[in-house]
Amino acid sequence: MNPNSQLSTLNSQLSVFITGTNTGVGKTLLTAAWLRALRIRGIDALAVKPFCSGGRADVALLQAAQADAQVPDAFVNPFYFPEPLAPAVAARRHRRVITLPQALEHIRQAAQRCSALLIEGAGGLLAPLGRGFASADLIACLRCRVVVVAPNQLGAINHTLLTVRALPPSCHPPPVIVLMDTANPDPSAASNPAFLRKSLPGSVLCRLPYLGPDATRPELLDLNAKKIYPLLARALAKANYPRRFNAP
Repeated sequence: MNPNSQLSTLNSQLSVFITGTNTGVGKTLLTAAWLRALRIRGIDALAVKPFCSGGRADVALLQAAQADAQVPDAFVNPFYFPEPLAPAVAARRHRRVITLPQALEHIRQAAQRCSALLIEGAGGLLAPLGRGFASADLIACLRCRVVVVAPNQLGAINHTLLTVRALPPSCHPPPVIVLMDTANPDPSAASNPAFLRKSLPGSVLCRLPYLGPDATRPELLDLNAKKIYPLLARALAKANYPRRFNAP
């Protein structure tokens, strides 16, 4: 079966895939705040995190951002494993086989329920999700826009460049790079943005402020959305994102 055939009804302009340079870099915080900002503005946006392992705090935060949509956890996260392992490794422990067509079909169904879909990956771009595929393979089939999230600290340049270069050739236009400031910025934080802009001339870079130690608390979603959305929206407009993703 050709995985792309399952997406014949999915408009690539409908979806954005949020990946990161590693696990724990701020993907869920960005996705939830972005989603909340869109829904506050009346955009029929939804978010899914098809793969999640080790705990469902990320799913809870996404659900808090779209609580008024009343979608079940299984819609947001159909492939969950309690072990803090790469999803494909955890699936083998449970004797489950998850295929690329299965994952794509779930994303297709989610896209049919909204006008803007945010798809959050699990871990980094090449972390194994199921039998023989990773987030890079989902992106290749979806042919959607991509956002790459990285913490703005020492190592961000190397990790970001590696991630961008690992994106499939079908990824076009180039990704938007989001650097998330940290609580205690190191000397590299000031120079990372300029170096990455020079190194990735086709990409748009957005630097977001540190949102505090309690940023993942659901009750702070509206405040976080207010802090980051103007910066993110300007970057998305510069990258020619469809209006539904950067509504005024």
